[in-house]
Amino acid sequence: MKHMENRKKPCASNCETCVNYDYNEEAECYECRVSLDEDEMMKFLSDTFADCPYYEYYDEYKIVKKQN
Repeated sequence: MKHMENRKKPCASNCETCVNYDYNEEAECYECRVSLDEDEMMKFLSDTFADCPYYEYYDEYKIVKKQN
């Protein structure tokens, strides 16, 4: 599985606010859970990945509302 590990450059979609951006305890870094195909990974690494099609805003309040 390919991952976007601990990126220093901000993503256009802002990875830090994405549901798919999680902390990997084994690797001790944040990474994307989405498995990109080879073309998508090349776009991402060459900074031509304008808007991530897998970006989903993480809203913890939305999750709490569903629990109530």
